[in-house]
Amino acid sequence: MSRCCSRDYNSRHPPRAALRPARRHFVPRRSLRWRPGPGSEGPAALRAGGSRRPPPAPRRAWAAPPPVHGLEAAAGAMDLRTAVYNAARDGKLKLLQKLLGSRSREELEALTAGPGGGGGPGAGSTPLLIAARHGHLEVVEYLLDHCGARVEEGGSVSFDGETIEGAPPLWAASAAGHLGVVRSLLDHGASVNQTTLTNSTPLRAACFDGHLEIVRYLVGERGADLEVANRHGHTCLMISCYKGHREIARYLLEKGADVNRRSVKGNTALHDCAESGSLEILQLLLRSKARMEKDGYGMTPLLAASVTGHTNIVEYLIQGGLQQDEAAGSQSGSHQRGCSEEGCEGCGASASGQDEIPNVFCTREAAVEALELLGATFVDKKRDLLGAHKYWRRAMELRCEGGKYLPKPEPRQLVLAYDYSREVSSLEELEALITDPDEMRMQALLIRERILGPSHPDTSYYIRYRGAVYADSGNFERCINLWKYALDMQQGNLEPLSPMTASSFLSFAELYSYVLQDRSKGTLATHLGFSDLIGVLSKGVREVERALVHGKDPVADSAQFTKTLAIILHLVFLLEKVECTPEQEHQKRQTIYRLLKCSPRAKNGFTLLHMAVDKDTTTVGRYPVGKFPSLHVVNLLLECGADPDSRDYDNNTPLHVAARNNCPLIMSALMEAGAHMDATNAFKQTAYELLDEKLLTKSTMQPFNYITLQCLAARALDKHKIPYKGFIPEELEAFIELH
Repeated sequence: MSRCCSRDYNSRHPPRAALRPARRHFVPRRSLRWRPGPGSEGPAALRAGGSRRPPPAPRRAWAAPPPVHGLEAAAGAMDLRTAVYNAARDGKLKLLQKLLGSRSREELEALTAGPGGGGGPGAGSTPLLIAARHGHLEVVEYLLDHCGARVEEGGSVSFDGETIEGAPPLWAASAAGHLGVVRSLLDHGASVNQTTLTNSTPLRAACFDGHLEIVRYLVGERGADLEVANRHGHTCLMISCYKGHREIARYLLEKGADVNRRSVKGNTALHDCAESGSLEILQLLLRSKARMEKDGYGMTPLLAASVTGHTNIVEYLIQGGLQQDEAAGSQSGSHQRGCSEEGCEGCGASASGQDEIPNVFCTREAAVEALELLGATFVDKKRDLLGAHKYWRRAMELRCEGGKYLPKPEPRQLVLAYDYSREVSSLEELEALITDPDEMRMQALLIRERILGPSHPDTSYYIRYRGAVYADSGNFERCINLWKYALDMQQGNLEPLSPMTASSFLSFAELYSYVLQDRSKGTLATHLGFSDLIGVLSKGVREVERALVHGKDPVADSAQFTKTLAIILHLVFLLEKVECTPEQEHQKRQTIYRLLKCSPRAKNGFTLLHMAVDKDTTTVGRYPVGKFPSLHVVNLLLECGADPDSRDYDNNTPLHVAARNNCPLIMSALMEAGAHMDATNAFKQTAYELLDEKLLTKSTMQPFNYITLQCLAARALDKHKIPYKGFIPEELEAFIELH
């Protein structure tokens, strides 16, 4: 899947949906193609950019209208607001009239406003919004005319299993294709350009699913703005081109949509069209003077089509482009690939206004690269080696055409991850490849890295993919080498805390866990040493350091930061299973000390020690790695200088978290390290009070052995509200506040 198949793609060229070769265990899961900065989102998100919250579980609607005199009693377990919401959702006008008919204006306002349902159905939504979503016109008009529902109040609404936040009723009706509801909402004063939280308009929502009549109505009769883009700069024309809605794209162009508008990451409607494979729309755009421009990654629409494997687009652009190149002759001597100046004869941006489809300028070098990249796509995405060989042969013949050989750039150095392979440079070498499938796969990786560059997400993704295939066949050494190379590439080019980088760390943790478990059973001969684990752990610490140095806000990125820290703790967990020399033990502790020195904070203000004693740290991916709480990890963190009395945002110490997780053994270790058993959290609870009573009877832990007279005095001051600030040294004030 490409970046545009969600309702609000994140950024240019995100990873596509997972390639699924025969139930492979280690093939990396692939989210929607993301543009760095962000996460992956599913089909519902591109329409508006909703959150990843799953849709609320459906609750049974009322089976029959209750008698008017017993409405509250008939609602039973459902409160009245939920009953109103369910009736609006199901289009039950008569029931809704009975529920709301005798209510005062104040009651009506409370019952029709959001959020409804209090955490159940309709949480974050309104009756009007859900009625508009499902096309219940009579309910919509009743809520507006008789109940005073606010026509522009937004909320959460589900599409394709995902939740769109801040969606107004008009947006929901447009997205669902309910023209009658759209008319009614606009007649009642809804703003035609009102957006969701991610700046998606009702027009964009209609363009996504191809609702042409609604598009015509919004633009032609209501004057909707064609150029309002979502938060990523993605316009209505762009999404229409990507989704293959030719008539909508044609209509928007007739109404003056900017065919060369660029998104935040620099892509145009031509890029979207090339990635979706719609040749007819691409021709339509070219007739409208669309220019062949590069995006933020240096990708032309031609290369975008090669990356996604749309041979029809590639062939069309190459054929027309080479003809234009030959016709230009010496006049195009100074013309550079990617020129976008208006009136330039070489790029199809002619201002002559001719009706015929303009040829697109394409140098021989650009055509060669497109064919080579298309061959790489056939290897890794389509798994068609013969098809790949065909396109590589065409590219090689084009390199040699006319007696002027286009040499490939010399590689800076041969790479261990690629088994020291180098690109073929002659037809003879290319023909020899057909007998060596493994070498063909290395050629695909080399070609992709040369053409797309290391900063393009596809480059590192397919390196990881190839490594995963090796792992599935039992060749873990090749897998690890490829994954290390990809991780270095990601850390050198992607922003800190990138989801792709976190995915690489998780893959390492899952692989190492699998290898160590099988080695302990004696079923695997692969050697996994200290250097393998410490190398990845060091890179994980570096990722945390990069995030903090580059000013990443751990609060704003709390989910991603928390996941990264959890994966690092799993690597520490695995490292404890590997035998170390004294020098290696020192290196391990030095690395953990580096991490602790960063003072990273996860969700809720958890320190690493909080996370090490929390069972929620156990789950980081699809497959089990380490198990938490972990006494070994706790002891190692304490030995490396972790503060046993550190506090989270609710003033919980690691002892409190360990108590909630019913781990008296870990609590004893924390108290041995100096943790205060009588320290209280924001709710004035000690860790001992949080421990399960059944465990207290079985535990041999003696908490009073760790309580001093100083602790008792501090608690007495707090209990009796005796003023002490300013009367005692500051360090004692901090000690009292701890209690």
